[in-house]
Amino acid sequence: MLRVDLDATDAGRTWVHRPDTLAVEEPLEIRVGPAGPARRRPLAVTMRTPGADLDLAIGFLLTEGLIRSADDVSTAQLCAGTEAPNTYNVVDVTLAPGVPEPTTDATRHFHTTSSCGVCGKASIDAVRTRSPFGVADDPLAVPAALLAELPQRLRAGQRGFDRTGGLHAAGLFTADGELVVLREDVGRHNAVDKVIGWAVRERRLPLAGHVLLVSGRASFELTQKAWMAGVPLLAAVSAPSTLAVDLATEAGLTLVGFLRGRTMNVYTGAHRVTG
Repeated sequence: MLRVDLDATDAGRTWVHRPDTLAVEEPLEIRVGPAGPARRRPLAVTMRTPGADLDLAIGFLLTEGLIRSADDVSTAQLCAGTEAPNTYNVVDVTLAPGVPEPTTDATRHFHTTSSCGVCGKASIDAVRTRSPFGVADDPLAVPAALLAELPQRLRAGQRGFDRTGGLHAAGLFTADGELVVLREDVGRHNAVDKVIGWAVRERRLPLAGHVLLVSGRASFELTQKAWMAGVPLLAAVSAPSTLAVDLATEAGLTLVGFLRGRTMNVYTGAHRVTG
């Protein structure tokens, strides 16, 4: 890497070659099939940072409405790919007996990038999945002062970001501000799926009474994922989108944006943010 610093003094303004640590981005193929000898079929390919890949796959299946709980999965394992040397960029998921195999058609091509998890779907109808969990009546209440402390607590756990500066994070917190689990990834949607997949495998769904905090913006997609996991409050350090606000309103989910320092914008469900 060539390091150039134009703000240095004239005497110290030099071009320096030095090594740098980069965030890893590799494809992960998720294959899904029914119990039995039938071969698992490719369902999705996402660009992700390796690590917690089983959680990523399970979280993806849950938030896409393809499974409802850990009981819907018989096995999930990393498989050898075709690369040499093998990079284990394939997760093979066997569904439990009786769980319908996902149908793939022209409106549900799950080819995603690390920046957007819904880019491969053909219409808004194909990405709108209704949650089995109601969050509108969740009695969660979080003091605004406590909510303001969560980004710092999330940042303190971002080891990958410290090394690379190139990873998003998602963290699940209790109503008391305790960090339950944190995951990082080059993709915002992947980080959230890793958190939710962990919760699925730990049999913690629905995530009633919890706060999901993301290090970037709050998109429609992340709001939907929070709703699918039964999270009543989604907070982001950056802006929400119009569709995110619309979906949060529909779900009865609290959506907080621009959570920075001692300020925040509460777009929906303001009754859960207390003084």
